[in-house]
Amino acid sequence: MPTPHIESKKSDIAEVVLMPGDPLRAKYIAEKYLTDYKLVNRVRNMFAYTGKYKGKKVTVFASGMGIPSIGIYAYELFRFYNVKKIIRIGTSGSFNKNIDVLDVILSEGSYSKSYFDQLIDNNDINYCISSESLNKKILDTAKDNNIKLKYGKTITSDIFDLYADDEKDFRTNYPDDIDFLAVEMEAFGLFYVANKFNREASCLMTVVDSLYSKNSISSEEREKSLDTMITLALDSII
Repeated sequence: MPTPHIESKKSDIAEVVLMPGDPLRAKYIAEKYLTDYKLVNRVRNMFAYTGKYKGKKVTVFASGMGIPSIGIYAYELFRFYNVKKIIRIGTSGSFNKNIDVLDVILSEGSYSKSYFDQLIDNNDINYCISSESLNKKILDTAKDNNIKLKYGKTITSDIFDLYADDEKDFRTNYPDDIDFLAVEMEAFGLFYVANKFNREASCLMTVVDSLYSKNSISSEEREKSLDTMITLALDSII
């Protein structure tokens, strides 16, 4: 049952999907963490792999960058492939002085100025919540594995925030009474589509840049932190 953007058979896609933005990160996750995996989508090189993690069937499906791209794949996976849960795993920036580079963040909900909701449903909201039950599983798994996890509200931006001409002007687009933990570019779209179809969605992020930190990180440190986030997501679904 291919869609305009997915060539997979329905049986090729698991009910639980991990969704990195980068297709090569999807490939990395499949090769490092899954057994008996196979490539199930390569349309537009948006790679998806289905295999098993500790006996649990799971699909790792790349989303691309931005709300429009993740909105397409989340919509088609939820509506046509009967996916029940999607956990986005990606990177983010932060302008919160209490957040450090390489912190792992779980989004309670995302605030956005995007018109995505108006165009898809004629709704007009700025804040969209993630799945409370799925978040609880992730929080409990983090606790059981002694993983330090920051939990709170985040921002989904239509631009890469570091490209804004003025950080202060960028920040004034969002409520100043909310202590936002991170800024990324996809979660609002994912949460909105999940809520539309009464499905579950969460977003885990590793902070890779901060306005309050000039510390450079090595490729080894970055990979280790990303691996922590990936294994947390995988362990949460079993």
